Amino acid sequence: MKLTSDSLDDGGTIAMEFVFDGCGGTNQSPQLSWTGAPAGTKSFAITCFDPDAPTGCGYWHWLAFDIPASVTSIKAGAGTKASPAGGRSGYTDFGISSYGGPCPPKGDGAHRYIFTVYALDVDSIKGASDKTTGAMLTFMMRGHVLATGRRTGHFGH
Repeated sequence: MKLTSDSLDDGGTIAMEFVFDGCGGTNQSPQLSWTGAPAGTKSFAITCFDPDAPTGCGYWHWLAFDIPASVTSIKAGAGTKASPAGGRSGYTDFGISSYGGPCPPKGDGAHRYIFTVYALDVDSIKGASDKTTGAMLTFMMRGHVLATGRRTGHFGH
């Protein structure tokens, strides 16, 4: 599966528009488009994960799931205050159920932010809710992922 974006250059620096407002950005979720979902795809999920966060276990910035299989793109800002494209949002490490942009500690250097779209063989992730965490969502998707597409952006200050 291929993930593209008008908002994020793969391997590039994430623009301030998509950075958390607590770090000087406007906290808009990026535009994302995907192609090549395999036959049998019934829904999509989207995550944004920072593996470089100084937590020992990374940091979840965005969890969206139960996005209908008919959806192949979302507009910038679609996940900022709501669930994108008719899907639902999980509970990020910011303690919110919506997108939370990059905001690494000052002086920590640039972090990687990995945006992943998952093609799933289920219409809905059973048991998932707005309180489902990143670790739990990835566990619940286990055995249902048909394909993934990834794009990585960097941000530091």
